[in-house]
Order: sequence, then structure tokens, then C-alpha cells
Amino acid sequence: MKMSLLVAAASMLGLVPVLSSTGELHAAELKVLAGGSLRSVLTELGPQFERASGHKLDIHFDTTPNLIRLATSGDPFDMGVVPIDVFKDETANTRFRTQTEFARVGYGVAVREGAPKPDISTLAAFRKTLLDAKSITFLPASAAGAYILKVFDRLGIDEAMRAKTVAQDQPTQIVPAVVKGDAELAVFVNNVLTAPGVEIVGPFPAEVQQELIFPAAVALEAKEPAAAQAFIDFLKSPAAASTIKAKGMRPGSGS
Repeated sequence: MKMSLLVAAASMLGLVPVLSSTGELHAAELKVLAGGSLRSVLTELGPQFERASGHKLDIHFDTTPNLIRLATSGDPFDMGVVPIDVFKDETANTRFRTQTEFARVGYGVAVREGAPKPDISTLAAFRKTLLDAKSITFLPASAAGAYILKVFDRLGIDEAMRAKTVAQDQPTQIVPAVVKGDAELAVFVNNVLTAPGVEIVGPFPAEVQQELIFPAAVALEAKEPAAAQAFIDFLKSPAAASTIKAKGMRPGSGS
């Protein structure tokens, strides 16, 4: 009875149960590499998938450089839900099967809750706000951080911003730095900035706005490829799409 209810729940969520040769539901433990900025999304969606499918998720959140290193280390893993920059690395890309877009998100600016919101409505205003800020915080060693550095360079303020940047090691450190007053502005992808204690001022101006894409893919040497594909199917389901939107992201194509 329990197994039939589990299969029914999985079916409703668009999952594909993994069956053994005896017809029993096989509970897999998936080793997942994930972008650090997806923590708030996957820590909510992960338990939903586990309850519906019976599988367990072992998710390792990290920065893009570290994800590339892990993907190419030879250590086993079943899938990746990572920034597209990981797949742009030729060696890392060979460790995965076909990619499917899970979500995408734009860039924004946030301040501590209740603080005055500066003007970032135009490119000139955005540039002035960044230059006037006493300090900013983001994660330079990440796919999002690499793009932000390119924006600073395009605006001709890279040296000025370097002097006032409070660099973080993980996305989870960005919002607390603003809440505690260690930095005046947070500049990063919007899903990380959609958090208690801060308020999003707005998106980057259109001239420098870009979306960071997060594909999901089964590892080429996955021990649990069917279960990994089931998790991807769940991430692209309508049930997951509502959570993705609530976290400030856009569901991937087909969601």
C-alpha cells in the first residue's frame, strides 16, 4: 500500500519511479553537484522530491570554479544542477549527458531592509550609485561574480569597485553582510537577494542586464541515471515552477 501511494505521488509530480528487476521501487541516493546560489531553491524542492519519489539527495553546493574541479576530479556523482559556465569548460562538459535548462535569473542590487533605496534606473544612475556606495558585497569567484566584474569593467569602475568590495566565499554570506552592516549594497543574482533582512532595489539596467542560466544534466557515469533523470523531470514540473518563481527566478524552457 505504501509503495502504491508513493508511486501515485511521484506520478502526480511528473516523476519516473525507478523499479528493480523484481518490480519493487528502488530508493536511490543521488550525489548532486549544485550551484551555491541555488541553495534556497533546492533545499525547498529537494525534500519534496524525496517524499514523492522515495529517493535521497546528497547535494553539494559550491562555486563554479569548485564545481568544475569536482566534475573533472574523477570522483563519482550522479548529476549536476549548475551554472551554465560549468558546461562551458570543455573537460567538465564531457562528464555530463544532455543538458536541460532548469531555471534562469537576472542580476539586481539590494540594501538592508528599511534603508533608503538608491537610484539604479538608468545606466548613469547605476554607475553613480555604485561609485557613491561606501562598500558593496558579492561573490567574485563564481559565475555570477565573473559577470559582475565584467559589468564593472564595462562601466570603467573596476578599480574603484575593487577597493570597496567586501568579497564573500559563498552566496549564503552575501545577505548577512548587508544585514550586519558590513556592506552597504549587495550586488548579485536576484534569487540570492530574495531573502529576509534585505530589500531588492531593482534589477540591473537593461544595457547590462543578463540572465544566468542553470542547466541540469545527468552525469555520464552516474550510478543512478534513471533516478537522476526523475529529479530533473521534477525540477521542470509545474509543482517546482511555483517555487522557482517565488525565489526570484524564471523556470527553464518547458517548465
